[in-house]
Amino acid sequence: MPGGTKQTAKPAAWWGKARAAAVPSARDAPVRQSPGGARPGRTGRSRVARDVRRAFNRPLTSYYLLLGSGLLLSVLGLVMVLSASQIFSRVTYGDFSAVFLKQAVAVGIGLPLMWIGARLPVRAYRMLAYPLLLGAVGLLCLVLVPGIGMEVNGNRNWIALGGPFQLQPSEFAKLGLVLWGADLLARKQKLLGQWRHLFIPLFPGALLVLGLVMMGGDMGTAMILTVVVLALLWVAGAPGRLFVLALSTAAVLATVFIVVKPHRAARFASFLDPFSDPQGSTLQAAHGIYALSTGGLFGSGIGTSYEKWGTLPEAHTDFIFAVIGEELGLVGTLSVLTLFAALGYAGIRVAGRTRDPFVRLAAGGATAWIMAQATINIGAVLGLLPIAGVPLPLVSYGGSALLPTMFAVGMLLSFARTEPGAAKQLAAQGPGAVRRAFARILPRRER
Repeated sequence: MPGGTKQTAKPAAWWGKARAAAVPSARDAPVRQSPGGARPGRTGRSRVARDVRRAFNRPLTSYYLLLGSGLLLSVLGLVMVLSASQIFSRVTYGDFSAVFLKQAVAVGIGLPLMWIGARLPVRAYRMLAYPLLLGAVGLLCLVLVPGIGMEVNGNRNWIALGGPFQLQPSEFAKLGLVLWGADLLARKQKLLGQWRHLFIPLFPGALLVLGLVMMGGDMGTAMILTVVVLALLWVAGAPGRLFVLALSTAAVLATVFIVVKPHRAARFASFLDPFSDPQGSTLQAAHGIYALSTGGLFGSGIGTSYEKWGTLPEAHTDFIFAVIGEELGLVGTLSVLTLFAALGYAGIRVAGRTRDPFVRLAAGGATAWIMAQATINIGAVLGLLPIAGVPLPLVSYGGSALLPTMFAVGMLLSFARTEPGAAKQLAAQGPGAVRRAFARILPRRER
């Protein structure tokens, strides 16, 4: 059956046996000596390759990659929000650190959330699925109520909480859709060969959430929710023709939504030619590329960005990656890409090594959500994709986006603890395991 437990376990076991048979250990392989008695350089390279392979095959590799990449991205985001938001904070709130302090509060709440998420059992996530989705749907309905919902940059997707604080329910809908869809498909695992069980009630529920989000005008979040649904179906083993139909329908609807809204059409035009009107409709796209191009290899230094002085709109939110490129250069942007690649690899590894269908689906859906959002954001800054108005996960300013994402990383950490041998190793390490996380990833050099 699609998404069945046995089908997932067999390829992994087959691959492990094939790899063990095809790649003998260095201890068993004969070592050739050069005429002078020295070992050739290939032996050193094979030892490094063996050490790397051994490190990535350890039970806690996924856990430490998720923990390290999640924390580093959050810390980097805090630093870059402080740098990118100073001028905006001074002009808007009269204080250079106003936006940074709000982000610091969000990180202060998000870290305990990630810690709690890393220790919740799998059954707790299944219990959270329906309440979280229903709560998100209720909040999305409140957004449409006059006097409660707020309109920001042409989109009505915020709820005023009083003072400078707002709530964006669509961010919590991402997590709710991941958990609800994973629980639903896991319960119907033996029936997914029938189209009606594959579609219902997953598609009506997803369309309800998508419809409420689109009624607020947030097309970027709708795109990410669509990716989440497609990822859940892919992990569940849906047939390929379903994805052809879904992608064709999504392309048609996206075209319609772009045409009917002038600001979306302007964003799409800026993607086609970012420098056609650098002082008007394509200002954000053009100045994002200006920021990246002036960063060079190592950047101009933290806090020295020119574009953040009001030239680049949304410098601390949607276009924070451009400020990273300007202040930290190519090295900084590649570091961010490496951290997201590590997080994505770890999430896929968790989904591929588990035998629990719910864990496989939820890990696949959460990883697709984070990676799709990062790809859309970075692609827009680089001029490779249209500007969708979505933040860079864990890095951009915004508590509504940060808190669900940090909790999702905690959920992936919880799933990583269930990998074969992971719980036993964590228990053996005892207190201080997090402090020694990075040291234990790398193997000790053999003498």
